[in-house]
Amino acid sequence: MHADKFSTLEEGIYLLNHSVGRPPVSAYQQVQAGFIEPWKTLTNDLWSRWIEEIDEFRKATALLLNASWQDVCPQTNLSGALSKLLPALPHTSGRNVIVYNEQDFPSMGFVLNQAQRTGFQLRCIPTDSDPLDLQVWDDRLDSSCACVLVTHVQSNTSVQVDVAGICALAKKSGVIPIVDIAQSVGVTEIDLSQWDADFVLGSCVKWLCGGPGAAFLWANPDIIEQCQPTDVGWFSHADPFEFDIHDFRYAEGVLRFWGGTPSVIPYVVAANSIKLIAQIGVDQVRRHNLALNQRLLDSLPEKVAICPVLPELRGGTAVLNFGQQQSTVEQNLLDAGVHFDSRPTGLRLSPHIYNNNAEIDVVTETILGCLKH
Repeated sequence: MHADKFSTLEEGIYLLNHSVGRPPVSAYQQVQAGFIEPWKTLTNDLWSRWIEEIDEFRKATALLLNASWQDVCPQTNLSGALSKLLPALPHTSGRNVIVYNEQDFPSMGFVLNQAQRTGFQLRCIPTDSDPLDLQVWDDRLDSSCACVLVTHVQSNTSVQVDVAGICALAKKSGVIPIVDIAQSVGVTEIDLSQWDADFVLGSCVKWLCGGPGAAFLWANPDIIEQCQPTDVGWFSHADPFEFDIHDFRYAEGVLRFWGGTPSVIPYVVAANSIKLIAQIGVDQVRRHNLALNQRLLDSLPEKVAICPVLPELRGGTAVLNFGQQQSTVEQNLLDAGVHFDSRPTGLRLSPHIYNNNAEIDVVTETILGCLKH
């Protein structure tokens, strides 16, 4: 389904979409039109043209999330965005605790660890706690907390948490919710108006098939004017082309988090891919992904599923652990030409809109062949 719109592999079964999505076939042409040709032909107005391309990225991202594009700021990656965000948050005396989950992506945890150098303290929800239980979050959100990092879909387990519920608990306690949607955007429908988050961080390299280097920070307009980032550059300025070294003024809104000279190509590529995913429909991507994963899970013993069996609690990835047979299963899948990866929790298989039933059946037959021995 829609395989003709993406550069899929000539051989093998690609199920690494939780890591890097396949590029649209139109990506190369879009880079030529949106980056190379303006570079070849324009002079003084080149940056204006490139900023238009980046604005297309902001608009495409906002449309996907039911948000205003003026509230979307381009970023390079999520950890970089979080590094900019934490020291810029409005400070309230007595609030210096950051709540996070041990199953958050390690790169985000690294940023949180460094934040302790600036006075923050960390409060971790351990792996053996159930992130689907709102009481687990409520027990850790109190008047000492500055913010909470909420990972919409966990990369190691594919657990999809109740973001709206957690944000409501955070707001009740005066805590700033920061939501990581790297593993969910493009494969689950997201409506930011339903979450009441203060900040949302995402990237395009996975389910959005936009390649690395194009990430984004969405900020709630109700809080953004209270934020004073120190990691700034000329594109964080109210008038980037004013060029007065003695006069820095924050850009209005979220663009104060932009920084110095931006890359352009990643956003040209990503804007094109986001528009393609939107044209197909995230709802259709979601239905297709759920159907293929369910086809896989229904064919295997339930005990091997590390990911939630209930589809409404699961992201886009099937996470499977076969115990003592794990290495045998992994080797046989590799021999069958299946592209996947493994984490301590289990092997990860992530079908996208360009995968099909026949590919999932190869995976299932390969696994079952191992389990019979």
